[in-house]
Amino acid sequence: MEYISAAEASERWGVSRRQVQRLLAAKRIPRAKKYGRSWMIPEDAEKPADPRKGKKPPGKALSFQLAHIIEATSVPMPACNPDAILKIVREEKPRLQYEGELAYLRGDFKRVMRCFDLTEGDEAAKLRASLVALAAAISLGDYPAYLKMEAYLKSFASAGRGSDVSAVAELALASVAVSAAAPNMVPGWLSEGDFSALPAQAKPPYMLYLRAKYFMCVGKYEIALAVAQTALAFCAPERGITIPEVYLRVICALACHYLGRENEARRRLLEAMRIALPHGFITPFAELVADFGGLIEQCLEQAFPDRRDAVIGQWERTVKNWIAFHNRFTKDNITSILSLREYHLAQMVARRVPYAKIARQHGISVGRLKNIMLEIYEKLFISGRDELAQYVLISNKGSVS
Repeated sequence: MEYISAAEASERWGVSRRQVQRLLAAKRIPRAKKYGRSWMIPEDAEKPADPRKGKKPPGKALSFQLAHIIEATSVPMPACNPDAILKIVREEKPRLQYEGELAYLRGDFKRVMRCFDLTEGDEAAKLRASLVALAAAISLGDYPAYLKMEAYLKSFASAGRGSDVSAVAELALASVAVSAAAPNMVPGWLSEGDFSALPAQAKPPYMLYLRAKYFMCVGKYEIALAVAQTALAFCAPERGITIPEVYLRVICALACHYLGRENEARRRLLEAMRIALPHGFITPFAELVADFGGLIEQCLEQAFPDRRDAVIGQWERTVKNWIAFHNRFTKDNITSILSLREYHLAQMVARRVPYAKIARQHGISVGRLKNIMLEIYEKLFISGRDELAQYVLISNKGSVS
């Protein structure tokens, strides 16, 4: 019998290589054999039929329900009045999703959780709402709520491996992983950039936003910037406001900041602020105050002084909760050892930001910064930046299951 490789099957069947690997893992290709780490597929094997087609009528299968709510909640919010979307959308569960998203953008995390609780009994709506609810639970420091949602999502991720439902559950978990600087915990399809398992209704901007955040986590800032710029090409500002559009602009600004392009970083950050802050959308900026090393405060004072206290206040309330989750993901206790100020300095040093720039942003001398870093290294029993990065940037433990 003649055999072909997974790559050859991918070309013949017109699917991604990742999809062929999923079919092999699920034993859906008869007579396929595994030798070491490679698969051999019978040359006459046919592409397995999509089990989602022809078996269940639309509206009954969870995958169809999920596709419907994703489609129903992908309409941009009116640019002049985002809250008007709550009157435009007539279905209860999609309207709850928008209500939760608006609340999250404004830092009303308790309201986000109330909206999530109202999805109980509707698995598709609950899966869709989990994405913002996970982040809200972390921001509130509500660990029990987070753990409950995490277990719920993992049950879908493991039970239907390779399905669109599983991929949506993994997407929510991945959004937390990249936000908590734990890039090794993202699913393989995100790190590889293969979105074929996700429902067709899932819009490219958000997936590319997560991909850009993944590259930010692993220190590939040029690639992150390119991905975010590409994703913005999918957005149509004249149609209204979307969450990905705001966050993509913030990511572009942050990548430019890390690359030393301060003027461009400032311009992009102000663009995002002009879209978001008039409507009270403070969260995209409050989440990253420390990362910008003072640039957010400068832009707020320059263009939106009336929003400064709200943004900085939210950051002060939530940053310790996110650091605690970072520790949980990476299995370390760095913030039990370092002060918050030391932790922020360590993040910048681990990202190889020049000492002179860090010292200038924090109002200290380079000599003083070097002494602080020596103290940090002594506290952590490490010797330099490479080891420091293992604490504050990338974990080598754990994975999304």
